[in-house]
Amino acid sequence: MGVKNDAWIRRMAREHRLIEPFEDALVASGRISYGLSSYGYDVRIADEFKVFTNVHSALVDPKAFDTRSFVDLRGEVCTIPPNSFALGRTVETLRIPREVIGLCIGKSTYARCGIIVNVTPLEPEWEGRATLEVSNTTPLPARIYAGEGIAQILFVSADAPCEVSYRDRGGKYQHQVDVTLPRV
Repeated sequence: MGVKNDAWIRRMAREHRLIEPFEDALVASGRISYGLSSYGYDVRIADEFKVFTNVHSALVDPKAFDTRSFVDLRGEVCTIPPNSFALGRTVETLRIPREVIGLCIGKSTYARCGIIVNVTPLEPEWEGRATLEVSNTTPLPARIYAGEGIAQILFVSADAPCEVSYRDRGGKYQHQVDVTLPRV
């Protein structure tokens, strides 16, 4: 059991389409970095967002989610209101092997600004574009940038494949493409 390194990630991307599109090295140069790192992969956030709003005074209930709780936004920049959050999705499509779990964690550049990405597990045999929750913990508006790094995926292997994978149990977020709201 252990965290997978850059050689494993590169091989899995090439042979098993672990990550598409795949950047073989970190891309930075005036951007928040994305691509392959030593022990993970920094994913980008797409230009499709759902920004939380209280304009309609809707109740937040994961069993009966009111879509009026969000404003849809598409663009190069997303401004998240103070003490609020936005949902976004990765540019990359991910395919997690049966003996691996992916852990999605926020990038330190954003964390240093009070912008936090919720820790998200990517279960064995889950496939799709990950929907991410990005929180602005500050009392000020905060920006995130489409097409740039937002979080890092760490790949952790088990000693043996799981008995029942996300695919086996027909997980409700399998093969998601767009920003996906809560499902019960």
